[in-house]
Amino acid sequence: MDREAKQAALDQLNSEWSTKDLPLKANASRAVPGEGNPNTDILFIGEAPGKNEDEQGKPFVGAAGKFLNELIGLIGLQREDIFIANIIKHRPPGNRDPLPEEIEAYAPWLAQQIEIINPPLIVTLGRFSMAYLLGPTFSITKIHGQPKRTKSGRVVVPMYHPAAALYNGSLRPILATDFQKIPKVLQLIKTGQTTTKEAAVPETATQKALL
Repeated sequence: MDREAKQAALDQLNSEWSTKDLPLKANASRAVPGEGNPNTDILFIGEAPGKNEDEQGKPFVGAAGKFLNELIGLIGLQREDIFIANIIKHRPPGNRDPLPEEIEAYAPWLAQQIEIINPPLIVTLGRFSMAYLLGPTFSITKIHGQPKRTKSGRVVVPMYHPAAALYNGSLRPILATDFQKIPKVLQLIKTGQTTTKEAAVPETATQKALL
């Protein structure tokens, strides 16, 4: 599909999911499906909307979003060049961590987004999106910045969540270094030279759909 067809498919998908009885919908102001270039080479996947995202309906628009924009700029891109989504599309109360059953409820929406966008590279931001896409056995402190290949052939690079660097300044240079690997990883993907370790076997039907 070209960019216009992908955007139309995403709009239709979001419209369909807006009618579903999702677990966090009642207490949220609005859904935050994601935004950006549907024909991108890079799909960023975070955890869930926060207060600012809930108010504006856009992902990563608070302080963490500002830092993410800086990181994207480090690799010569702008926010408009990539696509940003979250696993959870409604804000959890008090910005708490999403529950396993909530992730299961929202993950098919993300799975369909991935299918439509079909990006060469997925970058996970934080441990929740990393664990869901790659499996529960990985530790982000051990594999951040390292490309992993899923059984279906998708390449995923796990990274720390930008919000974590706001609380722990030592993570800022780590994130910057990891981001600067992205152009090389993309080049290797496009030339068929990427050498990556296969990720853990997914455990649920929804995970299999994602992978």
